[in-house]
Amino acid sequence: MTHHSRFCDGVHRRDLLKVGVAGLFGMGRGLPEILRLQAAAPPAKRREVSLIYLFLHGGLSTIDTFDMKPDAPAEFRGEFKSIRSSVPGLDVCEHLPRVSKEMHRLSLVRSFRHHNSDHGAADHYMLTGYFPGAGFNPTVVPNNQRPAFGSIVAKKLGPRGSVPPYVCLPKHHPSFGSSYLGAGAAPFVIDADPNAPDFAVPDVVPSLSLPAKRLADRKRILAEVDRFRGSAEVSANPHAQTVSVFQKKAFDLMSSPAARKAFDIHAEPDKLRDAYGRNTLGQSCLMARRLVEAGVRCVTIDHSNWDTHDANFTTLKGQLLPWFDAGVSTLFADLADRGLLDSTLVVITGEFGRTPRINKNAGRDHWGPAFTVALGGGGIKGGIVVGKSDARAEKPTTEPYGPEDLAATICSLMGIDAKDEFHTPDGRPIAIVSGGRVMRELV
Repeated sequence: MTHHSRFCDGVHRRDLLKVGVAGLFGMGRGLPEILRLQAAAPPAKRREVSLIYLFLHGGLSTIDTFDMKPDAPAEFRGEFKSIRSSVPGLDVCEHLPRVSKEMHRLSLVRSFRHHNSDHGAADHYMLTGYFPGAGFNPTVVPNNQRPAFGSIVAKKLGPRGSVPPYVCLPKHHPSFGSSYLGAGAAPFVIDADPNAPDFAVPDVVPSLSLPAKRLADRKRILAEVDRFRGSAEVSANPHAQTVSVFQKKAFDLMSSPAARKAFDIHAEPDKLRDAYGRNTLGQSCLMARRLVEAGVRCVTIDHSNWDTHDANFTTLKGQLLPWFDAGVSTLFADLADRGLLDSTLVVITGEFGRTPRINKNAGRDHWGPAFTVALGGGGIKGGIVVGKSDARAEKPTTEPYGPEDLAATICSLMGIDAKDEFHTPDGRPIAIVSGGRVMRELV
């Protein structure tokens, strides 16, 4: 089966604008500028927890995976059967056999909901904790009314070591950006598929085959260009001096053994790469583990296409769930084996769920009123189920949680005061979290 390349709104997601890393040798705000702005942020006392946010773009069908309804009528319950997991009484989909063995490390919020079922707006809501206001246009790129969780983390906690604080892969989503927080909190985008045989990180770390002499030559050429700008210009412009310093720091990062190690997925044993799955989702999960191990504070994975309006069960069974099963199960086991699970919060969600009733095309459509979010590690209790939905997964039957509450929980676990405020360029204060509450049952 051919994997979908478009969502139902017709937008090619890989055609979206990439930001963050491409400007290193150009005129845009690239790595040097972001490093400069990050360094200007004051140090803060911090809880050393990293975040991996796995965004299943298009909308995971949680009624077919984590909140199955075996007693519902056939037009609701679907084709899949449930199996027991490592947690007594917590059953999951039969096509998640490996994830089922890791459920003692994950918890599920089955009473999650919000009131929008459109791509774009729902994306922004789930990635920022703020529902977009008037003027939001999901076809405009970038379109980030509020900063993404990764940008909040980058702004509040800053970099750790020689790696960027916030990385997105394998592509950039329009709501992954920093909004009014500016370039200093923008993500570094790995605009490449970690599963590709020739995978390398564009503009951040040079190809591993690039000789050190060529990198030194590039640095020398840039120095010659700077010299011809004239010493008078530099001395009269402190900003230019600062940028020069951070250009040097950018080159240092590019040649840093720690950075090379973090981005060199080819160094992983074939056996472990096979366990994660030789596909984009699996290798993105492996790259995320490598990055948090190296000191990256937030890694956001944008994996698509989970927008299963047609042939929902065929697509899930044949492609998406096998990829998910291998990648997610190995991620949790690998983090635990390396002693990283307690210091790494993993959040797994789409922008919404899928309709409880199966449509005429054997698919499920968008459904925001009830779906499940999975979390684990980073201070989350494992094997917990929070809340429940009704007999057909149409709406929560217990106190619901929403994106604001997810935002509050992420901030709390990462040591960020959710009641703190940011300020827009014109001085307007905006709360980090829009009135959310921590999901106390989980922590």
